[in-house]
Amino acid sequence: MSIEDAAAFCLQLPGTREDYKWGGVRVFSIAETKMFAVMGLAGSDLSFKVGADLFLGYLDRPDVRPAPYLARAHWITLNHPYPISDEELRSLLTRSHQLVVSKLPKHRQIALKL
Repeated sequence: MSIEDAAAFCLQLPGTREDYKWGGVRVFSIAETKMFAVMGLAGSDLSFKVGADLFLGYLDRPDVRPAPYLARAHWITLNHPYPISDEELRSLLTRSHQLVVSKLPKHRQIALKL
């Protein structure tokens, strides 16, 4: 999957908006402040949240590392070219989105569930 394909997929998820923060980082968020994916402006890396049960398993894979500053919240980072299949990446980004949506108030979750 290309960098722009990954960004386009993130933007397709319900309620997603894109911002540029911290001097050149693309941030994909829900409810205006809740990040679920972060991409370097050069597009060389992509970070996103994974379930706590999957976090250590992904870190055992080659070319997957803990996301700087966000690893304690179970975020991982992949460098481009991504070391996983397009289907798996789409699934992980969707799951990241849903993990963040699940932390929103119930009345906000309804419209954002897939």
